Amino acid sequence: MCGIVGYIGPQDATPIILNGLKRLEYRGYDSAGLAVLENSHIEVRRDAGKLSRLATLVHDLPVHGHVGIGHTRWATHGEPNARNAHPHMGMTGDVVVVHNGIVENYLALREDLQAEGVIFKSETDSEVIVHLVEHYLGAGYDLTEAARQALGHLKGAHGVVLLSSREPDKIVAARIGNAGGVVIGVGQDEMYVASDLPAILDHTRRVVFLESGQMATITRQGLAVQSLTGAGLPYEIHTIAWDPVAAEKGEYRHFMEKEIHEQVRSLTDTIGGRVDFDQARILLPELNLTPEIARSIKKITIVASGTAWHAGTVGKVLIERIARLPVEVDIASEFRYRDPIVDGDTVILAISQSGETADTLAAMEEGRSKGARLWSIVNAIGSQAMRIADGYISMLSGPEIGVASTKAYTAPLVDLYMLAILLGDLRGVLDESTRRKLIADLRLVPDLAGRCLDREAEVEKVARVLLNVTNCLYLGRGINMPTASEGALKLKELSYIHAEGYPAGEMKHGPIALIDHDLPVIVIAPRDPWYDKMLSQIEQAKARGGMVIAVATDGDELIASKADHVLWVPETPWMLSPITTVIPLQMLAYHIAALRGLDVDQPRNLAKSVTVE
Repeated sequence: MCGIVGYIGPQDATPIILNGLKRLEYRGYDSAGLAVLENSHIEVRRDAGKLSRLATLVHDLPVHGHVGIGHTRWATHGEPNARNAHPHMGMTGDVVVVHNGIVENYLALREDLQAEGVIFKSETDSEVIVHLVEHYLGAGYDLTEAARQALGHLKGAHGVVLLSSREPDKIVAARIGNAGGVVIGVGQDEMYVASDLPAILDHTRRVVFLESGQMATITRQGLAVQSLTGAGLPYEIHTIAWDPVAAEKGEYRHFMEKEIHEQVRSLTDTIGGRVDFDQARILLPELNLTPEIARSIKKITIVASGTAWHAGTVGKVLIERIARLPVEVDIASEFRYRDPIVDGDTVILAISQSGETADTLAAMEEGRSKGARLWSIVNAIGSQAMRIADGYISMLSGPEIGVASTKAYTAPLVDLYMLAILLGDLRGVLDESTRRKLIADLRLVPDLAGRCLDREAEVEKVARVLLNVTNCLYLGRGINMPTASEGALKLKELSYIHAEGYPAGEMKHGPIALIDHDLPVIVIAPRDPWYDKMLSQIEQAKARGGMVIAVATDGDELIASKADHVLWVPETPWMLSPITTVIPLQMLAYHIAALRGLDVDQPRNLAKSVTVE
């Protein structure tokens, strides 16, 4: 969840950048830095640790100028140290970049650049961007065109901001996919750029939001927006209300809509600093897991409630398949009432967005009383579920205001996937080639999520079809059986439509009696090991007059010929497919509720953190 701030105008850029980064500090970054154009020379200050360390560094080594960019980082490639902190400078010292996202093909780009004589100063993927831009500047392009050419080489989703001492009167910003927002603040003979609104709202309420595939050239007098193909584009200046809650929503109508679209960023962040892509290793230091502990574990019991329970059910498939450990998944409120069989060789793994869910905490205490090791996957830093655990994984999703959880569902799916790989590795049951493939697939996740989000208009059309239904049946198998339950839960929570998520193979054991032309059947049917079985479920539903809405892999003509409507998702490694298959279901529930005029962010009778039994 990297933060970006930039300024160009008559004021001193340094305090504006530092104050903007301070507005984003709640996200908990591991390094920070800034670059300011001072006397025609780019001066960089950066350090590991919290923002206060950068502030101290700037106090001791002041830098002043009227153009600058800053960054707070959650590491994705390379350790969280000063050398890997942003901004990154090119070899000539003429160009500097800050970046949010993962360059999926950075290894190939790095090798090509090194063959041309480029010397890298960091371990990050982001550094390839500045060297690519520098390459095109050397070929005679101006900064805007050099950036456009360089960005064309990148795979993945990105937010990028650049400046150059060769063209001191401009900043170039770009957004590719949904790795993070890029918002440009419009002032009087001064301009701002940031990854999120709070960083600039002290200075201006007039903003322009860059869409995916757009870049902007920013000067003191204004901006010009163009596509990544070079075509000029119109833009709209939005005026943000003084209401701080409305301001936090930015370009979105509801917090839930914003949080759905923040999933590219939250997925990037939960991967960040935890994957060594070069060595193909998972790093989860807060889990306090050693090979000896990993080999001593005989069973894992996942305890959770609601959406977190669905994530845990996906985790069961992942851990059993990858780490070859038996896993039980318990609804937290039921766990301690059945006198569970737990001992010192058992791990109780609690999953909770808030870390304060009463039932989940009670389940952890039950496990503790029986001698189990406690782990937790939580979003709220410092919460009780984090504090009482022997080890934890932070989701790093950032604040989730909408009561119906979205990004705090997909982030733990990735956390569980990483945990499964680490356990399999430490237990010696995962061969190197398989481990490398599983870890390489993680690099795809943010872009795959972004491509799902790009289909929102298609999802909204299906939402209009389902607007007035009263019941809905969701079917899934295998690793996507929990996706059916989560999709149904979202529809119930937001739209108050009765919905059931069901194992598809069980449909003929009762629920098939409900299917007629009045009951929509939503079938999760990507190309995964259960694909052929799901085709059979579609046939059975259609034979009884049911309307079928399929979540299917791009280009699947067979599904398209059988289903009434299709929610397309990109081809995804099957163990990561619950991330891509759930996103259209989140958007579907959201749009049905919004079209019905319901309170999306605070559905009736619900609370964000359930702190009573």
